[in-house]
Amino acid sequence: MRRMSSVLVALVAIVTLAGGTAVRPAIAEPAAAATAVGPDAWLDALTIPVIQTRFERGVMSSAGLTGAYLRRIRALDDDVNSILKLNPAAAAEAAASDAYRHTYGPRSQLEGIPVLLKDNIDTTDLGNTAGSRALLGSRPAKDAKLVRRLRSAGAVILGKANLSEWANFRGALSTSGWSAVGGQTNNPYVLDRNPCGSSSGSGAAVAAALAQVAIGTETDGSIVCPAGVNGVVGHKPTLGLVSRSGVVPISAQQDTAGPMARHVVDAAITMNVIQGADPSDPATGAIPADQPKVYRLDGHALRGARIGVWRLAGANAQVDAIVQRSVQTIRAAGATVVEVQIDDTVLFDDEFTALISEFKRDIAKYLKVTPGQHPRTLAELIAFNRADPVELRFFGQELFEAAQKGPRASNPIVVEARRRATTRARALIDGALAAHDLDALVAPTNEPAWLTTLGQGDAFTGPSSSTPPAVSGYPSITVPAGFVGPLPIGISFLGARWSDGDLLSLAYSYEQTAHARRPPKLLATVGG
Repeated sequence: MRRMSSVLVALVAIVTLAGGTAVRPAIAEPAAAATAVGPDAWLDALTIPVIQTRFERGVMSSAGLTGAYLRRIRALDDDVNSILKLNPAAAAEAAASDAYRHTYGPRSQLEGIPVLLKDNIDTTDLGNTAGSRALLGSRPAKDAKLVRRLRSAGAVILGKANLSEWANFRGALSTSGWSAVGGQTNNPYVLDRNPCGSSSGSGAAVAAALAQVAIGTETDGSIVCPAGVNGVVGHKPTLGLVSRSGVVPISAQQDTAGPMARHVVDAAITMNVIQGADPSDPATGAIPADQPKVYRLDGHALRGARIGVWRLAGANAQVDAIVQRSVQTIRAAGATVVEVQIDDTVLFDDEFTALISEFKRDIAKYLKVTPGQHPRTLAELIAFNRADPVELRFFGQELFEAAQKGPRASNPIVVEARRRATTRARALIDGALAAHDLDALVAPTNEPAWLTTLGQGDAFTGPSSSTPPAVSGYPSITVPAGFVGPLPIGISFLGARWSDGDLLSLAYSYEQTAHARRPPKLLATVGG
């Protein structure tokens, strides 16, 4: 989560966890990534369809691709600090993928593709810490459902990404990208700038071409903000489209997981694999029977579309200018643009009221069933942090304490706050779409990345469009839109419930028209 009401913002600024004729995207050799820095710079421009074509031709192997990513990690991640733990079996998994392909053919388009997981997602071999030293002894009994889907599809698990500890739901002055286990992740565009959170390591690693794709999680802003700030694509799916079983929770009413990638096509291919029903996550039982199993992208999806623009103007004039250029791009691609206004401030108080109590409920459930030596209750987590020499060094645990003291999620006041928040958020999006006969909304994703000041919180001023889709459970997808100096800005496509396929095509059409992304330079400061 990124924004709250003015009454609560002093307590917490949290960024968490999460039409047309369909055609397959053209497969073409990527241009040389001449502007990317570091070894194996050619990785930056690769898309999964290109990789699979090279695999089929025998000019590339998963072992070679994975080795190149590992070399690049060794060369660059000391500066970025995006990866909390590498998978020691990654090379063996890649070799096994090559052998499987040779014998049986690919299991999916993710066959042999190196994928990074945010370290709040259960893995039996790599554990799951949520960035907290309290969970160093955690030993998940099985992989999260989405990880099992990835492994079954032939993906190579490259490692675990750093994150904002506890998905940025612990203290009022938390610094995004910091965890007691992994330290501070840096923005690869300008290293003294913040990567946003909580999927900080996932966004930074993909931006620096340290993985082909990564999985992030979001409760409100934690996929789209780090994707926007790090100049990559981030897809926050419709709630229930991807199973949350095995993901450290904040709230079952808002949490989700989704892909982060340098290219929309890679995000879509990853969604093809990780989405689907899971009996252990009741929310996935609501997936419609006609929900696409495979997302086929339409590069001309903007042609003839009606797009509402929620400008969120006034917070940052340079972002406003990028939004205006994006509007021009959308029009040039053949869409009709309609101005809309959305007042998301009506959501903040109720969202916070609900999340505090839902966290208390859902974290207790997770801790209770997860094997290993670790605290079993929220009260024990609070006590662990007070005794630990690292956990509270830079900021406190006001949110933990508020949740512990607060009412249960079943309290009528909390139940009504959740009902009101969800109903209002859905009305904001559905109402805007219906009033103007729109296919989707677009809005700025982020401001330029702020200076990281560990211990002083995040200097977040906005704009941010994450709250309506987060609270409603509707999808949002951010795509690179431009730069303020060397710092990336994203634009988000927002849509109705289960409209993920349409949004992916609209985002792809925009990406193919705008060509706004450029690789990071790992500058030390804005001035170079």
